[in-house]
Amino acid sequence: MRKAIGLSVQNLKKGGGPFGAVIVKDNKVIATGVNRVTSHNDPTAHAEIVAIRSATRKLHSFNLQGCTIYTSCEPCPMCLAAIYWAHLDKIYYANTKTDAKNIGFDDSFIYDEIALDPDLRKIETTRLLSAEAITAFERWTEMDEKMEY
Repeated sequence: MRKAIGLSVQNLKKGGGPFGAVIVKDNKVIATGVNRVTSHNDPTAHAEIVAIRSATRKLHSFNLQGCTIYTSCEPCPMCLAAIYWAHLDKIYYANTKTDAKNIGFDDSFIYDEIALDPDLRKIETTRLLSAEAITAFERWTEMDEKMEY
């Protein structure tokens, strides 16, 4: 955890946000990440996402089962979802989402939006061509050789 916190502090000197993350497997650090949203002009480049991307490249696998993530702040909704999709075993965090909110990183509106029906969300959301799109899902279901994730 101290490494994740240290990365969050160091990242301030580079103009990034105050977030750091470390992924560990078998008691060894396999990946680190810092917030690179502004330096990479990428709103998905949160510390946890950067660390997950690095770990999957290093392990040549999208599945990070057997790994633990240490993050300087409670993961936002996007990062939490990515952690689940990556199958990390455990999350340790230092600062809370309330601590982040108090310094201007407020994700509470996203939590609220996720809970709404799509037609009630602030960003207009419209379903299109569902009868055509279902074809890919049907074919996926019928496939014998597919990599489940």
